[in-house]
Amino acid sequence: MNQHAIQNLTLFDLLARSWRRPSAIADLRFSADGSTVAFACVDGTVAIAAVADQEPPESRIRVSGDLGQTTIRPREKLPLPLIATAALGDGDVPLANYLRSGFLVGTAAGEAVHLTADGNLMETLVKIDGPVVAVDHSPRTAMTAVSNGQDVFLSRGQGDAVRLRHGATPSTDALAFSSGGRRLAYGLDGGLSIWMIEGDATPIRDIPFSARPISIRWSGDGTWLASGLETGGFALVSVNDGRAEIVGGFPSPVRTVCWSPTANALFASGAFRIAGWSMAAPPVGGKTSGALETGRAGLVLVEAVAAHPEKKLIAAGYANGRITIAQIGARDELLVRPLGGSVTALAWSGDGRHLAVGAVDGTAAIVTFPAQMFK
Repeated sequence: MNQHAIQNLTLFDLLARSWRRPSAIADLRFSADGSTVAFACVDGTVAIAAVADQEPPESRIRVSGDLGQTTIRPREKLPLPLIATAALGDGDVPLANYLRSGFLVGTAAGEAVHLTADGNLMETLVKIDGPVVAVDHSPRTAMTAVSNGQDVFLSRGQGDAVRLRHGATPSTDALAFSSGGRRLAYGLDGGLSIWMIEGDATPIRDIPFSARPISIRWSGDGTWLASGLETGGFALVSVNDGRAEIVGGFPSPVRTVCWSPTANALFASGAFRIAGWSMAAPPVGGKTSGALETGRAGLVLVEAVAAHPEKKLIAAGYANGRITIAQIGARDELLVRPLGGSVTALAWSGDGRHLAVGAVDGTAAIVTFPAQMFK
């Protein structure tokens, strides 16, 4: 590789292990222990990558003795291949973490199946009628929730799936346990239903929205819910009193929302910049004082956001494939990738060392950052 080619390499070229799947990446998950990443593809397959880097960036960094200049050489080896399953559904299948290094996968056959880190399908935790279109698992309570698009079921994995009684039709693809596992929220055609999951599951309240929820994210302390909507922005719900606010003004559907635990902030995709608010002054009642000017505004939509678990940083993926990492509340950005397939999914590992990326062109990647990069 000549000097000119080396100078033109991006951070993505230098730091990422990248693979190309036959179809778009719809979603991704790190395992609970951070050892693996599962990429769900729109062809119904799931591909698994090991997080451990055979050529970590620290082993490729060189500091010149005379100038003290730091450089990193490109990778010399191809990454280990992904482990891919057969098609488990007619479209992308829902994913959830399960045990330490595995996942739960919802199938077209109505099963929530344990998928191991080496790609084997093991025991079936839940079996229902109709395809599983949403799944979540709480390790705290060992409870699994699944939906077939008409009903939501709860199970402890012992053939004891219990249907939650409800008059309205649940949404097709949105349900989530709180971090402690004591509450479950799931989408309705035009709103959310929140249940207490202790002993016999009991409904707490239904909250109407102006559109169908497409994502649900609990805050770490369980006091707030953010829900991206099919149209009109996203909903912010105060769980304790049921107050709901629609935060609008987004030119595109809010496909992802995320919480920054270190900055006590909320972020959303769907705008021409990284949209974020401090929860010290949440965007309710028309208040805008908590808005966080993060990164730079442009002409390309943000399609995915992911907050760093330990630092005041936010990763953003754009419709033109651009990937940046911004300091929360500042305009400074680190350009990871300038162009590529539209980004569909982003997630940080629990230690904040790795950023997993999925894209519409089938790109599945893990970007591993040197420990000294985010001091």
